[in-house]
Amino acid sequence: MVGIMQAKEAFLIAQQRGFDLVEISPSATPPICKIMDFGKYKYEQQKKQHAARQKQKIVETKELKLRPTIAEGDYAVKLRSMKKFIDNGDKIRVLIVFKGREITHNEIGFALANRIIEDISEFAKPDALPKLEGKQILMTFSAVK
Repeated sequence: MVGIMQAKEAFLIAQQRGFDLVEISPSATPPICKIMDFGKYKYEQQKKQHAARQKQKIVETKELKLRPTIAEGDYAVKLRSMKKFIDNGDKIRVLIVFKGREITHNEIGFALANRIIEDISEFAKPDALPKLEGKQILMTFSAVK
């Protein structure tokens, strides 16, 4: 702490020491300045931001499409995929797609949706109940904590 002084005087002191005069709080009366190496300060800030970016996990949404008449083997493969996605920390969007006149028997699709909810309940929970949108039933799942 040097105290209150003129800007020119503070700038000269900073130059003599080989540092920069950096304004920290311009809205204060009088404005608060600090004598420091500005290049080093910027470098440290960049390192902090880079470390913070590396620590954060970007949650992706993986999408799986199924048909209401899916075979047992295919269903087992889709369940394994769902478990793998959840273990990686991703969310899952499941679409049960109807083609042609299959939409008239949408209860088959809702039965499949309820079966999926039961089968993956140990490692994922539904974000929303299955809902019919056009010719598909849509559900989203996230990991159980």
